[in-house]
Amino acid sequence: MSEHEPPPPAEPPPPATSAGPSVTLRGEGPGWRPVSPALATARTVVVLGLLLPALLATVGVALLVTPWAWAGTAGVLLLAAWGVWLVRRQVSAISWAELDEEIVIRKGRVLRTLVSVPYGRLQYVDIQSGPLSRALGIASCEIHTASPASGGSLPGLPTAEAEALRTRLAARGESQRAGL
Repeated sequence: MSEHEPPPPAEPPPPATSAGPSVTLRGEGPGWRPVSPALATARTVVVLGLLLPALLATVGVALLVTPWAWAGTAGVLLLAAWGVWLVRRQVSAISWAELDEEIVIRKGRVLRTLVSVPYGRLQYVDIQSGPLSRALGIASCEIHTASPASGGSLPGLPTAEAEALRTRLAARGESQRAGL
């Protein structure tokens, strides 16, 4: 290329999406909002409740049959400790962000997922809360679209926040669909 030749035309920038280039799996980007820590408590109760029968069985066998069963008890206790640690790590990896055109849900530490649901594709939003969740003041928000594979689930929101989110998503979905 000589001095007098014009430089080659620059490539156009990639088209901007509604999520923008800053929505990533790594954590940068829009104001990611974590779920309630009460979700970790609820899941910990479930894990410990599932392991309780095994713990009672190994303690019973150790007391009544053979002291070697204490090794099984130690194994169950280690499994419980690992389960509690895993639940805490999983719950702290769940976050979400409401953007101008979509809601984005991010989950996972090892197997990360990023789900983006455009407001115009929303069909309806469910809020679910079982007895343990209600006792802890949390609910799950289930986002449904026409395709079951393109929806999203947001567990562990404070109940008032889940209800407000459902209302906002329904309003945004209705206004986005009106423009179609």
